[in-house]
Amino acid sequence: MGRTVTAADGAPTGNVADLVAGASANVPVHLGLVDGSGPRSLSWRQTDAAVDRYSHVLTAAGVTRGDRVAVRMSNNLPACVALFAVLRVGAVAVPVGVDAAPREVDRVLDHSGVCFALGVAGVTENVSPTVAELPTPELHVDDHEPFAPVGGGEDLALLCYTSGTAGTPRGVMLSHRALMANVAQCAALRPPPVSATDRVLLAVPLSHAYGLSALLQVAATGATGVLLERFTVESALGVCHARRITAILGVPAMYRAMTAVDRDRLGEALVSVGLLTSGAAPLDPATFAWVREATGLVIHEGYGLTETGPVLTSTLVDGAARPGAVGKPIPGVRLRLVDADGRPVAVAEDPDEPIAADFTDGSETGFVAARGRNLFSGYWPDGAGGPDADGWFRTGDVGYLDADGDLRLVDRAHDLIIVNGFNVYPREVELVVGELPGVVEAAAVGVPDERAGERVKVVVVPRPGAGLTEERVVAHCAEHLARFKVPTVVEFVEALPHSVTGKLRRVGLRGPAAG
Repeated sequence: MGRTVTAADGAPTGNVADLVAGASANVPVHLGLVDGSGPRSLSWRQTDAAVDRYSHVLTAAGVTRGDRVAVRMSNNLPACVALFAVLRVGAVAVPVGVDAAPREVDRVLDHSGVCFALGVAGVTENVSPTVAELPTPELHVDDHEPFAPVGGGEDLALLCYTSGTAGTPRGVMLSHRALMANVAQCAALRPPPVSATDRVLLAVPLSHAYGLSALLQVAATGATGVLLERFTVESALGVCHARRITAILGVPAMYRAMTAVDRDRLGEALVSVGLLTSGAAPLDPATFAWVREATGLVIHEGYGLTETGPVLTSTLVDGAARPGAVGKPIPGVRLRLVDADGRPVAVAEDPDEPIAADFTDGSETGFVAARGRNLFSGYWPDGAGGPDADGWFRTGDVGYLDADGDLRLVDRAHDLIIVNGFNVYPREVELVVGELPGVVEAAAVGVPDERAGERVKVVVVPRPGAGLTEERVVAHCAEHLARFKVPTVVEFVEALPHSVTGKLRRVGLRGPAAG
């Protein structure tokens, strides 16, 4: 069994698979991972044994330190065992989403240079005949030979490809150091989001950094993780009730789905739940309020990126959840707002501390920049685009600090719409459109305009029978927005495109309105 080593600042720098070994040593018979839709489950001792066993299978197949291994990351027991085994042998896991389009999968596998693959259909035909397909891990293992983890620290652990909401996906290089640091940073919150007695719903796709973060937090504490392969509100509520779930680490789409459920039934299903968290995409205030009224629970929002391991901020830092706020930096993370040249737009007394809370009126915005041991090592394959010489990484998100010192995100920089030289943040337009009764969701994008440079287009998903019209949408916006922010094009669609975690994909929405 490997051991976890620590850096000078106390942050663990060992192999991520040490988390499973630690849970096995500390709480061996405690229920570790559970198939939420079936009867299978593993204690932490059984999980560690299955990881050891599959580690030997991998080495026998020729997997060596540094090899890229593609793993189809379903939210199930075999995928979890395979992930930790890949890391234990010193190889690099390349998570592949269950619902990823074949063309996207082919590009990821080709770009990452995978040598082995598990559960990825057609990999040998579409990518390379030299890619070896691996067998599915055995779960219940009676006898096994221990396997000492190989590598750790700055060695690459995960190669996660971004969702490509702004264009072509890129491979994010996450080291063992970055992942272990973020686990420790989250655990330093008081109270921590996950403790040893928790039963955590793992419904966010494990192919995404946020879903993987939840799994690692469960392993680090020796809690129980209840896996849900495919989220539907019915299946999730059934699992929450049957398994007495205590914590849900979710995304906005999950909570929005809950608003369609009878309030009494929702309260009954979530009676054992004490913590709701949300990340990966903005949570709308209406959903925040509805869930709070129905359950008495607030949804604690956080913010992060794949490149940051992933968590940067959380309203759990001070325990105060406010609609639209994504909280303060978690322990060990530093944030500042910078201009286009990378210069801070406000200076705190200590430049290593978050920006002073007197910068609160929101009239100034800046790019969010972060520093911490949880940051990535750059983009594959050469590490380009990573933190600068001083350790700062500019995220590409634009935000400001509110009167409570919480970070509030305005939008992604590349989504900014510029009308006659004035900045229009799509999120502001979307929130105003969302105030209209009958609007399920809205997306604002910029479209070319000869006179203004760009103009605002809004794509709206209406509820059936809502009777929404272009004139009504424009009139409502004109009442609540500056003139240059009012959309001049309104398109109605049945659904908007999203990533697996519910993040809006604006690519493709900028074309002309249908009809």
